[in-house]
Amino acid sequence: MLPSDTAISVKNLSKRYSIGRFASLDDCMKYNPPGLRHAIDDLLRNPMKWWKSRAIKKEDFWALQDASFEVKAGEVVAVIGRNGAGKSTLLKILSRITEPTSGRIEINGRIASLLEIGTGFHAELTGRENIFLNGAILGMTNAEIKRKFDEIVAFSEIEKFLDTPVKRYSSGMYVRLAFSVAAHLEPEILIVDEVLAVGDAAFQKKCLGKMHEVSKNHGRTVLFVSHNMSAILQLTSRAIVLDKGRVIFNGPTQKAVERYAGVIGNNSTVFFPVEKLARKFRGTGTARFISFRFDRSLPIFSSDENFKFIAKVRAHENLPQIRFSMTIFTPEGAPVGTCFGPERPGLCSGEEMEYEVSIQRPRLAPGYYCCGVSVGKGNHRTGMVDFDTVLDTMPFEVRAEEGDGATVAEWARGWGSVVLPDLKYRPIDSNGSFESRVNNSEMLPA
Repeated sequence: MLPSDTAISVKNLSKRYSIGRFASLDDCMKYNPPGLRHAIDDLLRNPMKWWKSRAIKKEDFWALQDASFEVKAGEVVAVIGRNGAGKSTLLKILSRITEPTSGRIEINGRIASLLEIGTGFHAELTGRENIFLNGAILGMTNAEIKRKFDEIVAFSEIEKFLDTPVKRYSSGMYVRLAFSVAAHLEPEILIVDEVLAVGDAAFQKKCLGKMHEVSKNHGRTVLFVSHNMSAILQLTSRAIVLDKGRVIFNGPTQKAVERYAGVIGNNSTVFFPVEKLARKFRGTGTARFISFRFDRSLPIFSSDENFKFIAKVRAHENLPQIRFSMTIFTPEGAPVGTCFGPERPGLCSGEEMEYEVSIQRPRLAPGYYCCGVSVGKGNHRTGMVDFDTVLDTMPFEVRAEEGDGATVAEWARGWGSVVLPDLKYRPIDSNGSFESRVNNSEMLPA
């Protein structure tokens, strides 16, 4: 039996899948009984093809191998790793969607899972009906669901479509309702996969805030899978790194992210596809952002280095001139500062181009930030016209410097978000003169 302070215990968990074709029906029965139906179907449809394929031996693929860890009640823990590392398999086993090949899991409390778009929803039922269906699946009484109903609808922002069958929902609407139901129906454990990436940036931020709230204020446990390292660093204090189905690190989030960066390699980039994101501010549309990317494996900068990213733009009309502007925001949405670039030669209609955009030593204080980027023409003195604007993009972290001349490691929020240049000051005598102190050893540098 689990201790009361432990929400999840995983011991020597392994999951094997069989890939490839089987040598015979006997092998099919022995290794993967559900595959028997497919083998018989092949035999009936094309006997000669099936006979020739009998000699192809099956291959075992271990999606998880001897994974062991514990998650304490009230913890927010990230599971990170490259694609195919076993993250989704782990969450499906914890959610009891699939059975492990070997090992043991113990869970203390009800689980709500958000793994794939539409999981647990009935396509023919309305949003309202699916809220009650999911609540019943989680073991909630009708009275409990009714008590939370208004909060769920308000958070999901789909009140207008509440009585529409969910089969007519967009993927973003699915995610909004599914996350809202999972987060508000009071499960002790909330499991969230990368599915949140389907939602727009504003809703992702809202979901991250809700996960933080249910953990800190309500003592619930959150297991969170994401490739957004900035969100993981901001939300979690501990992370589990998976590689090829094995747990290779289990510890503080910052060290886990560094270990993950070593796995994916230093030549990797952080990529933000934005072409299909909804725009809060509509420009003329004569050009549109396609993507942004950082030329590093993690979105982490020091406070004293240049901030640089790559923007890809597509022109829909001939553009003789083009210019970029950018605003940096705090996680709460407060603007830290805005900068404008000069106009440069533009693009021909239909042309795509990547631009390197940089700010020379912005001197941001240690913390988390996101960006708003515009492409247009003109400048802030003569007047500007924006072609396209993307907000809430490129989340990144600024870390404190180390060594001599470092900025203060623990930066107080009340000091602001920009590290201003060092103060310069000189002592003066009672006569208002400081010439007599020029050679004084206590003199501060100019």
